[in-house]
Amino acid sequence: MRRLVYASTATGVYGDAGGARVDETWPPRPATARARRRADAEALWRWAGRRGGMTVTILRVPGIYAADRAGGDPRDRVRRASPVLVPADDVFTNHIHADDLARACIAALHRGAPQRIVNVCDDTELKMGEYFDLVADLHGLPRPPRLTRDEARRQLSPMTLSFMGESRRLSNRRMKRELRLRLRHPTLREGLPPPRPAAR
Repeated sequence: MRRLVYASTATGVYGDAGGARVDETWPPRPATARARRRADAEALWRWAGRRGGMTVTILRVPGIYAADRAGGDPRDRVRRASPVLVPADDVFTNHIHADDLARACIAALHRGAPQRIVNVCDDTELKMGEYFDLVADLHGLPRPPRLTRDEARRQLSPMTLSFMGESRRLSNRRMKRELRLRLRHPTLREGLPPPRPAAR
């Protein structure tokens, strides 16, 4: 049987969940044009799979990171002192290491159920500010500055704000149970470890 894996976005398709834990049964509520395009693409691929007798697995993927990934090293953002929200306004964010995502794609090709949606994320449950504070602390960098939501609206681009406007904690139980994926980088501490001390 033919198989296809489509990597969609968990960032936008679910919409804002107010910090709730979200599994694949959560109804999509895309709030941006970009997220609506992804939701439409998911529906089209699942329809194509049913019509053509093809196994299509939809992977909903949040923020991808890796130290050697262009544009995907979170230390770069910390070094630029890009601001995050104050704790009272902050949102939960989700991530996956690039290597674990690649392994999830391979697992989905072998074990994905027909027309099935699977969240692909690590085990971390941190708000965005906490996440980048941890990046800073692990690597001896200054923590990012904090803004209120009102200050962020005045200072940040609409694209940046869109990532700060939705809060959810993705469940990865289906990924572990059905794809049988064991994360090599279950948290940021494994995925972006601090540098080793120089040898004397």
